[in-house]
Amino acid sequence: MSSQSEYKISVVIPAYNAGRYLARAIDSVLAQTRPAAEIVVVDDGSTDDTVHVAQRYAGQIKFIRQDNAGASVARNTGIEAATGEWVAFLDADDEWLPEKLGLQAEHLARNPDLVWTTGNYLCCVCTKDYRAPHLSPAVARERLGGKEYSEDYFAALPRGLDGWTGTMLIRRDVLLEAGLFRPGQLRCNDYDMWWRIAYRHPKIGYVAEPLAVYHLDVEGSIIRTHQDAAISCELIERHLKLAAEHGRLAAFEPCAAYLLRRWMRGMLFEARGREVRGMLRQFGGLLPGWYKACMGLFATFPRATAAGCRGISWFVRTFGLRKRPVRSRRVER
Repeated sequence: MSSQSEYKISVVIPAYNAGRYLARAIDSVLAQTRPAAEIVVVDDGSTDDTVHVAQRYAGQIKFIRQDNAGASVARNTGIEAATGEWVAFLDADDEWLPEKLGLQAEHLARNPDLVWTTGNYLCCVCTKDYRAPHLSPAVARERLGGKEYSEDYFAALPRGLDGWTGTMLIRRDVLLEAGLFRPGQLRCNDYDMWWRIAYRHPKIGYVAEPLAVYHLDVEGSIIRTHQDAAISCELIERHLKLAAEHGRLAAFEPCAAYLLRRWMRGMLFEARGREVRGMLRQFGGLLPGWYKACMGLFATFPRATAAGCRGISWFVRTFGLRKRPVRSRRVER
């Protein structure tokens, strides 16, 4: 068994106009019971007080400024500047729990064959003082079947065991091997990266205890800003080809179908029937016939369907039936 002290971990924090939140993120890394080797903060051309906030941590962080180029390029800049064998990611508007790095280092020491690992996290709608785990630790352990890892990331994702960017800890050479984050990927640049790793290294670790806090009520986040379904469709289409090239198409297709269903459900809330019908036409071969028929019907009457979805959501919210916090469906324009 390896010793957790062997793992030199660099933390990469991309920041764009994150002055309101950056101190919280940095403080959460500095408060780790198992310290990181370094913290690399990359300012992606901010126009607010992000730089001034970062300057308060002079001597405690490595600070890099660049022209605005997007989250992918900012993360890549941080990875390239990192000196650690392992890289952990934290967005500037989120935070870690104090045991995050300690639990993951212990986890890697018990599973020395892993080249990447992730874990559970808390979803927080902090404006309403409401937070809950993405999965209860008991459910996560049950789904893991007594192990501390999943044999295949593509099987883990639909079971909720794929973690989140803020809980990823990945060997730096694996990130470089996969080609780093894709510049210009306006949405799902994390999925794009993890999938390219999973083609080469399917096995991924998972810590059942929450490791971080994912803030769902942050304005201007990527998922709120880039809503165009064409971005998601291009991602799936490109990875169907990549999966086939790596001999992993059979593993990837169920994962793609799961995400398509999830994205289409979200579009129904927003009366985006035309986009749903477009997805059904483009990827119908991945979906069962009964599902396509039902979704096609719902998408034909988008306003009525959206009203019904919101009514159900109100009922679930009002009577406390929802198991975990979710992001508001309000679209930022």
